[in-house]
Amino acid sequence: MIRVLFVCLGNICRSPLAEGLFKKKIIERGIEDQFFVDSAGTSDYHIGELPDQRTLKIAAKYGIRINHRGRQVSPRDFKNFDYILAMDESNLQNLKKVQGSELMSDEEMLLIRSIQEKPDSLSVPDPYYGGEQGFENVFEILNDSTDKLLDKILAEHPSHA
Repeated sequence: MIRVLFVCLGNICRSPLAEGLFKKKIIERGIEDQFFVDSAGTSDYHIGELPDQRTLKIAAKYGIRINHRGRQVSPRDFKNFDYILAMDESNLQNLKKVQGSELMSDEEMLLIRSIQEKPDSLSVPDPYYGGEQGFENVFEILNDSTDKLLDKILAEHPSHA
């Protein structure tokens, strides 16, 4: 089983949307039984909370189910996940501080946009303080990024394709 973790700051906007998108894509390919997908935040701001209503709204618009409550990344995540995808450089740096002795390679813990072809930025912008257009923009970025991520994982694990 391939285990994938998406990480943002509070685990109520970007990472739960990425989790939901990725789950939808593996279900559509009929390979959901080969993956475990989750999301978490580097902060403890929203532990136990449902995703932001705007995240849920954009997910529903595109037929994505999100069944998640916010949680904070823990040191055990670095042992339990094969891939950890950070939404921005700040969260990637926070992950590196938390990982302790469970060192992951740059191919296993990386910025999600680093696998896009010619991204305009390596960060997925945090839409929390903005309007609905920000959530639409994040959806578009994550839709492309999760496609590229799934292709990358399946290329690295051809027996799961």
